[in-house]
Amino acid sequence: MVNPGDCRWLLLFHQIPPKPSYFRVKIWRRLQRLGAVAVKNAVYALPKSEQAQEDLQWVLREIAEGGGDATLCEVRLIDGLTDPEVEALFQRARDADYAQLADDVRALAQSLPPRRKPTEEERAQAAAELARLERRLRDAEAIDFFAASGREAVAGLVGALAARLGSDPATPAPSARVADVRGRTWVTRKGIHVDRIASAWLVRRFIDPDARFKFVPARGYRPAAGELRFDMFEAEFTHEGDRCTFEVLVQRFGLKDPGLAPIAEIVHDIDLKDGKFARPDAEGVARVIAGLALAHRDDDARLEQGAQLFEHLYRYFRRGARQDGA
Repeated sequence: MVNPGDCRWLLLFHQIPPKPSYFRVKIWRRLQRLGAVAVKNAVYALPKSEQAQEDLQWVLREIAEGGGDATLCEVRLIDGLTDPEVEALFQRARDADYAQLADDVRALAQSLPPRRKPTEEERAQAAAELARLERRLRDAEAIDFFAASGREAVAGLVGALAARLGSDPATPAPSARVADVRGRTWVTRKGIHVDRIASAWLVRRFIDPDARFKFVPARGYRPAAGELRFDMFEAEFTHEGDRCTFEVLVQRFGLKDPGLAPIAEIVHDIDLKDGKFARPDAEGVARVIAGLALAHRDDDARLEQGAQLFEHLYRYFRRGARQDGA
C-alpha cells in the first residue's frame, strides 16, 4: 500500500462528451493555464501540492457540471514514465512558452526604429505591449515547476527592451574584476546544460582556477555569504539582452582572448536558438552536450566532461586565431 505522503504527482483522468465541442477546448485551456501536461490520452499530471489539488478539484467539478466524468488521484509513480521523464514533459512545455515569448519580444524590439530614438507615441505603444509580454512571462514562471532552461533567455530580452525604452544605453564597459571574485563559490541551477557548463569552464579557465561550484534548486534558493550566482533567477551573472551567460561573463570581465569569440557564438546559438551567428558547428556541439546530459545526471560529472569539450574547442579555435594572425 502506498503512503499518501510518498505520492509526488496528481493525475486527472477525464472523459468529456464530444458535444458541445467548445467545452473540450475550454477544459484543455484551463489545464494549460494550470501548467498540467498530458501524460496519456485524457490523463493530465501536476506536481502534488495543496494549490494544485484545489485547482484540479475545480476542474473536476467543471467537467462533471458539463456532463463529463473525471477522477483525481495521487500517485507515487506514473506508469510507463520515470520521474525525470515526467519532469522533462513539464520543461518542454514551458520551454515552448518561453520560445514563443522570446520571438514576440524580439519582434517588438525590431518594430522600433533602428537608427533613431522612438517618438513618445512609439515608446508608449511599445511599453504597453512590453507590459503584456511581462505578464505572460510571469504567468509562465508561475507554472514552471522544474526550471525550464528557456526562462533566462527571455528574461534577458525583456530586461534589455525595458532598458531601451527607458533610455538608449551604450554597450556596457567591463564592470567586474577577477581579483574581486577569487575564492568564491559559484552557484547555479541543477541540471546544467550548455550555457552553464561553458560558463563554469570559463570561470575556472580564465577567472578563478580554484573556483568551487554548487548546484541548487532553481526556486527559493538564498545565496550564502561568499557565493555568486550565474545563469539563474536574480543572479549576479546571467542573460542580459540577447546575450547568454557565457557572453555576459566574457564582456563583464573584459576577456579578450580570440579563442573565446567562436565559443561564445556557438554557446549563444545553442542556448538561445535564434540563429544569430549561424555557426555551422553549433549543431554538432549541441548533440555532444545532449549526449553528455543523457549519460550523466550528476552535475559534477557533466561539468567534468563538458569542461574537457570546451577546453578542446578553445585550443582548436585559439590555434586557428594564431594562424590567421600569422
